[in-house]
Amino acid sequence: MTETLWNAPTRRGALTGLGSGLALAAGSSAFGLGLGSASAAALPAGKQAPGFYRHKIGDMEVTQITDGARSMPLPDGFVRNASRDQINAALGEAYMPADRMTLVYNPMLVNTGSKLVLIDTGNGADPKGEVGQLMPNLAAAGIDPKAIDIVLITHFHPDHINGLRLADGSLAFPNAEIKVPAAEWAFWMDDANMGRAPEGGVKASFVNARRVFKDLADKVTRYDMDKEVAPGLTPFATPGHTPGHTSVALQSGNGRLLIQADVTNHPALFLRNPDWHAGFDMDGPMAAQTRHKVYDRAASDKVLVAGFHYPFPSLGHVEKDGDRYRLVPIAWNPVL
Repeated sequence: MTETLWNAPTRRGALTGLGSGLALAAGSSAFGLGLGSASAAALPAGKQAPGFYRHKIGDMEVTQITDGARSMPLPDGFVRNASRDQINAALGEAYMPADRMTLVYNPMLVNTGSKLVLIDTGNGADPKGEVGQLMPNLAAAGIDPKAIDIVLITHFHPDHINGLRLADGSLAFPNAEIKVPAAEWAFWMDDANMGRAPEGGVKASFVNARRVFKDLADKVTRYDMDKEVAPGLTPFATPGHTPGHTSVALQSGNGRLLIQADVTNHPALFLRNPDWHAGFDMDGPMAAQTRHKVYDRAASDKVLVAGFHYPFPSLGHVEKDGDRYRLVPIAWNPVL
């Protein structure tokens, strides 16, 4: 019989002794854990610690902030051109459970030295508490919402704009100038486009965008591509996910960060399979074309990438893997 760590004669004595030692420790108070007493059992906390992570890009301090996550049964149509078996195989490759989807949401804050710029705002108030964690996590990071100078929006899907308003409808960032892509504003605020939209998610997004931006004309600036919108922050067009979907290049000294927004949704699915069409992509073929273009360049330049739906802290490098890509998450660094 093949010997393993658990039955090798040279290991048995050591493991037996270890087991005895652990049993003795569990019944004693040496560790102060109270493992032998039911009355002293600790209740589970049931929640994570505050979610923010600071790092430097050149001279700029950047704070990744989680808005929370939603876990759900794998929805039909999450990928339009792949079967459930193919999706589950991709999830399995990433050691994730079959028939289940967890989506994370990660806005970010850039301190340019002269401006505090929040990029996207998350889901807003959520009665379940799964998402809508931007405000408490900003507080945990020591950021006063009133101090934010600019809110930079990449596109108008609800998980990126709903956090502009609090549960009572008031502005979450009352002193901020709100900057939105001109092409995105033109599409979602066009009555003819809304009239042609199919019932369901797209129609609901039109209604939601108008709710969020109601009476905000004096606070909204529509920006064009390839021109700085704040020091070191330059937007560029990455269409397909939405007509005006925008990514942002951050440059400070020799430091660079590609803020890809939703070029890729779930990286275990759409980085590994860049030609899959996400159900959220309004133009699947264009989104796939954009994905290849952006990630070929990111891999070639070895630039750090921030993904709104990447696992927190939502940072990593992208490597080419044949006609696919692979995300290499950053190593957590406690020092800026």
